[in-house]
Amino acid sequence: MRRDFEPVEAKVNAKINIGLQIIRKREDGFHDLQTVFYPTDFFTDTLRISPANAEILFKMESKEDLGSPDNNLCIKAFKMLQNDFGISNVEIFLTKGIPSGAGLGGGSADAAFTLKMLRDIFQLPISEEKMVEYALQLGSDVPFFLYNTPVYATGRGEVMTPIDLDLSAYRLKIVKPDIHISTKEAYAGVTPHESDVFLPEVLKSTPEKWNNLVVNDFEESLFVKIPELQQIKDELYQEGALYASMSGSGSAFFGLFPA
Repeated sequence: MRRDFEPVEAKVNAKINIGLQIIRKREDGFHDLQTVFYPTDFFTDTLRISPANAEILFKMESKEDLGSPDNNLCIKAFKMLQNDFGISNVEIFLTKGIPSGAGLGGGSADAAFTLKMLRDIFQLPISEEKMVEYALQLGSDVPFFLYNTPVYATGRGEVMTPIDLDLSAYRLKIVKPDIHISTKEAYAGVTPHESDVFLPEVLKSTPEKWNNLVVNDFEESLFVKIPELQQIKDELYQEGALYASMSGSGSAFFGLFPA
């Protein structure tokens, strides 16, 4: 299906998690949670898709060792669509700027953008519901990047409700230490618990009022295990942050400062 098209390039943005509470472990091995996904272009990847002369070709430029290209979510996204629609091979070139193991969703964003770009390049008749289904096969937070607007997420992160949250009046700073935290490692130290905090309501107030209410459950155990993480958060507050937190299950922290 369609072997000739003009190369397509996109800037792929990251996300931060504002609050992340682990409610319960599910029978399928995943966890129910509540969080708010918020898009940010503080870090970006560049994704370019071009026609391929023969076999599919995947190239990646990264300062980090991200393992075998065969395991990259961009390739997995392509193969799903090729299996279902018989699309022709392409060349995918990914330039990484979003750090890995950071809780910023870089791999998930790459996967979602690959799905969207291939759908548009090949004009595939894929419904919104089917796109979400494909995305979920690649990761719990991949569906967020299909929409890329602030959402309140529950379930394993795939049940999303748009929320009116605009942080453009604040300056965002993200600190990513040279520490990689796997999702498995992060969840190992968490005890799921019910929460009486409803994030969409709390986030209607200003960031300086979020402290002690908008929490990331991964911080408590990881701070004990990796004291440097506590130090990063403390330093953000010392610099004048109105609110600071770990993002997702990774090692990156963000601070919201007066503009």
